[in-house]
Formats: sequence, structure tokens, C-alpha cells
Amino acid sequence: MHVPSNPSCVALIPARTGSKRLPGKNVRMLAGHPLIAYTVAAAQESGVFAAVIVSTDSEETSDIARHYGAEVPFLRPAAMAEDTSPDIEWVRFTINALASAKRSWDCFSLLRPTSPFRKAETIRRAWARFTAVAADSLRAVELCRQHPGKMWILQGERMVPLLTDGPTDPPWHSSPYQALPKVYIQNASLEIAWCRTVAQTGTIAGRAILPFLTEHYEGLDVNEPVDWWYAEHLVASGEASLPAVSTTPWHVAGGVAPRL
Repeated sequence: MHVPSNPSCVALIPARTGSKRLPGKNVRMLAGHPLIAYTVAAAQESGVFAAVIVSTDSEETSDIARHYGAEVPFLRPAAMAEDTSPDIEWVRFTINALASAKRSWDCFSLLRPTSPFRKAETIRRAWARFTAVAADSLRAVELCRQHPGKMWILQGERMVPLLTDGPTDPPWHSSPYQALPKVYIQNASLEIAWCRTVAQTGTIAGRAILPFLTEHYEGLDVNEPVDWWYAEHLVASGEASLPAVSTTPWHVAGGVAPRL
């Protein structure tokens, strides 16, 4: 697997509407800007991307994304913006549509708006790792807090361990966390892959996947009301900072407040 020198990369920011857990989350106001503004700003500041493109099914989100400097060349088809729509559908559609317009890149990166504490430095760090090691893709992960060795499947009135191939003396479910093998869980902050991976494997990840360990709050994913409360708390308390946004706030520039 060959890594070309100086590969080009496009940032793809998915921002469909219709979230049921946190309605309007992508454009909800956080610290003076719609949530999506922080991901657009981080992508632009990173210097990694030849283009920053938002994929959305919403005219309102399109207007906000463009205000902050992202491109929205077309709307995502509604059939690819459902709760159960897999990423491969809209990613393949976007890459192919852009290629038809004679716009193509070697790589793409998925940057979800729900990870507002992922900064330009995070992206640069991930890009350096991706371009240094031959792989199909890279995905952000963090140490798992709820270990699968202590998870169960209910079977009628009883339950059985999710993992059945571990030790029996003592079993994982009865061992201290510190004694368990380290397990990492993916977070939604960042993915990078070769565009050829989509065409060759029909997936956005391929088979050879590099881990990228996020630090501190870089991987925080805002998808529930409690996540939103926590994000606001982190900003207000100074425990975490958001990427700097130099664009005039959407509502100050005359934009209509997002409908939630």
C-alpha cells in the first residue's frame, strides 16, 4: 500500500436535519455561534484541506455553513438523510457528484459538527499520522470507560456475558477495571480515508484502519441534551475552549435564529 507524497484532501462535514435526540443540534447556538461554525473554523485553520464542504439536506443549514466560509455545492438527497442512512451512501454520492464537476481529491476527512472541541491542531496531528503510515483510513478513538468485559445480553430471565472468550478465573465481569485489557471505542470527532477506499471496498474505512487517540475533550460528542449541558459547562468554566471563529456571528450578521 503506497502513500503518495503531498496527497490532497477535502473536508466533508455532515449536517443533516432531523435529529430526534437533540433537535437542530448542528445549528444550535453555543457560545455565540451555531455549533457547525466551530468545525468549519477548525477545518479552515488546519491548513490540511483543499476545500471544506458541508453535506446537508437543509437550506437553512446551507446558508449558515456558507456564512462561515464552507461550500455547499448541492443539497443531500432526502433518501440519504434519514436516521438510518449509512455514511457510505452520502459520502459516495458527494465524491461522485464532485468528480462529475471535475473536482476530485486523493483523500477525504469526515468532521462531524457534534465534536466542537476538536481543533485545527487535532486535525493536523491526525493528518500527520495518516500520511506517515500506509493504511486505508484513520479513525479517532479513546479509552473505553464502560468495558465490554462487563457487558451482558439478556436471555429471558437470565443474562450471559457479551464476551464469552475471556478468562474464567476470575471472569472479566468479576475483575477490577484496571486488570482488564485496554479497549478503545471510536468517537465521532474525525475520520480520514483515501477516496479510492470508497470505490474499492464500498466502505468509508476499508480494512486497514489506523487508530488516532484523541486527547482531553477533543472527542466529546454532543448528541443528547446532557451532552449539550456539559459542553456549555466546559466553555463557561474555562475547562475547555472552542476553536476561534473570526466570522461575524450569524445572528449579528442578520441571519435568522435557527429554528429548533
